[in-house]
This record gives sequence, C-alpha cells and structure tokens, in this order.
Amino acid sequence: MTRRPPWKTIPLLLALSLPGAAPAGTIELVESFPVETDMDNPDIPDAYDVWLEMIGTAAESLAFAEFYASNEEGSRLEDIVRAVEEAARRGVSVRFLGEKGFYETYPETLDRLAATEGISVRIFDTGAVMGGVHHAKYFLVDGREAFLGSQNFDWRSLTHIQELGVRIREPSLVDGLGRIFQMDWDAAGGAPRAAGEPVPWEPSAPVVIAAGSDTTTVSLVASPEKWLPEEISWDLPRVVELMDGAASTLRVQLLTYRAVGRDKTYFDALESALRRAAARGVRVEMLLADWSKRSGSIEGLQSLQAVPGIDVKLATVPEWSGGFIPFARVIHAKYLVVDGARGWIGTSNWEQGYFFSGRNVGLVIEGALCERLDRFFLEGWDGPYAVAVDPCGSYEPPNISGE
Repeated sequence: MTRRPPWKTIPLLLALSLPGAAPAGTIELVESFPVETDMDNPDIPDAYDVWLEMIGTAAESLAFAEFYASNEEGSRLEDIVRAVEEAARRGVSVRFLGEKGFYETYPETLDRLAATEGISVRIFDTGAVMGGVHHAKYFLVDGREAFLGSQNFDWRSLTHIQELGVRIREPSLVDGLGRIFQMDWDAAGGAPRAAGEPVPWEPSAPVVIAAGSDTTTVSLVASPEKWLPEEISWDLPRVVELMDGAASTLRVQLLTYRAVGRDKTYFDALESALRRAAARGVRVEMLLADWSKRSGSIEGLQSLQAVPGIDVKLATVPEWSGGFIPFARVIHAKYLVVDGARGWIGTSNWEQGYFFSGRNVGLVIEGALCERLDRFFLEGWDGPYAVAVDPCGSYEPPNISGE
C-alpha cells in the first residue's frame, strides 16, 4: 500500500551510478565559520550568501524544516528572516516547521513569521509522534532545489559556529526531501498515522550529480527507521556499511559522539564499526567539539583513543573578541568520509536517539565531492584548534551556556 505524501511528484531520473551516466543536477558544499578564526574556505560558498540567493529566487514555495529558529537584531539571520518575509509578500507560499521543545525556548522568531501573511508555521511535537526531536535542518525552494546541513536557523550558526551543508539541485532528491517534509507537516497538523514496522535496509536509488567539473553519486537517507517515506532508506545501516567498506582511512567529524546513552543503554552499531575498521588496519580519525569534555561523553572518547589505530581530537574555538556567546564558538559539522572516496553528510550527531527516535536527514555520497570533504576534515584535524584526547586525562567541562 502506497504511503507517499501529497508532495509535488517528480519522476525519478534514471541517472544511476552506471558507466557513462550523465549528471542529473548539481551539488555543492556550503559552509559557515566562526569569525576571527582561520576556518574560512574561500572555495566553499558561505551559507549566508547561499540562503539569501535561494530564498530570493523563490517564485512559488518555500518549505523550512528546522530544529528551531533563534534570531538576533542586527545579525545575519535578520537578513534571512526579512528575505523570507519579502518572499511571502511577493506571493510565495511559505511553510515553516519547528520542534515543540525548542519553540518553548525560542518562540519569538517563529511567532514573528507566523504573524506574516502568507507564512504558515507548525510546531511539531516530535516526541509524541516519534519519541525524539525534530533535529533535521533543511529547506526547499519551488520543489527544484534544497539545502540541508548542520546549520540551524540560528544567528549564531551563520557567524560563530563551524557548519557544513550542501546545496542540491536534483529533482528526485528534492522530491524525497519534500515527501519527508510533507509527512512531518501533516503529523504536526494532527494527521493520524501509526508507526509501522522498521523500513527494510535497501539503499535509496542513487543519482549522478555534477560536483564542479566532476561527478558525485548521491542517495538521500533519513531517520528514524519507522518514519520514512517509501524509497528513502534509513541512514544508520548505510553509515555502518560505509565504515565497514573502509580500506585505508575513516574520518568523521561531529558535535558529539556517545555509545552509552543517557539511560545507560549501550549503542553498539557505530562503536563496533569503528573498532572493526581499526582492527583490520584502517586509520580511524575522529574530530569532535570540545563540548565532549562533559561527563558521559569524554569517557567514551578516551576509551576509543586507547584503541590502536583510532585517534580522537577535540577542537576548541577561541572566544569572540566581543565577549562570550552562549551555545556558540564550536564546531558543529556532521559528516563521514572513507578512503577519500565515499561518505555521508547530514544532520545527526552519533548517538542512539538521533537514529531511532529523532528526525534527521542526510546524503550518502561517492565521488569527487568526497575528495573535498576529506580535505575539509584534514584542515580541521591539522589546524590550530584540535588537540588529541588524553586517554588517562582529567577534563573540565566547558562553559556552554554562560550560566
């Protein structure tokens, strides 16, 4: 029985990873970086510029699916919010989906958007539906292009946090994101739907996309496993498959990594894959934010650091000259690259809830884009902010909130 949401249906292009297949669209990396650091990559477009361009070209529709919205007067996000409001004034239909828990923390920006004619806002009680939170961050323009990545709809993400995302112009991938959006939009509106059985592990159909002068093969993946439109596969098995296929290098950057949950349960899928890779001689490198110095996180990283073949570093971003900013000055990108040739980029941190009960989205990629992703990792790994974890060291938790 088909459970395709009522999204704009676009036929899947037959541009699979076959010899000689022509690119069906384009994909490019998009970054944000903390000001007053050397993290800027001149060859990677800035999210602020890309977002303004994408929103400014919208002619029919904009659909935002975000963890939350947090603006600050005079910030770069203020320009983005005004661009969304201007789109609505010129007749673009705008929908904005936000997570209930964070709406209670940051209601102002969503309330402002909801008060604008032409903009519809829904607050998703994801916990009541899926058991976790709506942690995905993506938006769609006219059903023809999309952006997904680690950037929250947060003024800090555009100025004071290292982030990485992708701009996608490819009909079947945009359509897939649109069907995820429609599923969640309907659920946030009260549409009844019972969670089904876990979706069988079958790779989403790949498409060949132009990445600069070369090509990259891309598949859309998402979580949680029980809440996926047809033809979109669960991301966890795909990530594990990538790691199990690593022959020489396995590199991953995240905000956080935890194999032991807050409820003390052990989440072994990713942990075991990392250890298997190291055991067969793969060089495993993990770059995490210094937020992981907190109890419950640092112990697991110290355990991994003690494994031969696994190296773990924590990156500390210097404080801004203008003073302390809560929940900022941190690396927040989420991606994996193996052998410089295959990888994943998405919105999940590597903890159990992100895959089993939280809404997240990502891409499995193979080809030219992975080479740039590998270099992006090494720039951070070899840069001035990353320090190796001491497996026997004692760590002071960083001040994140300023309290």
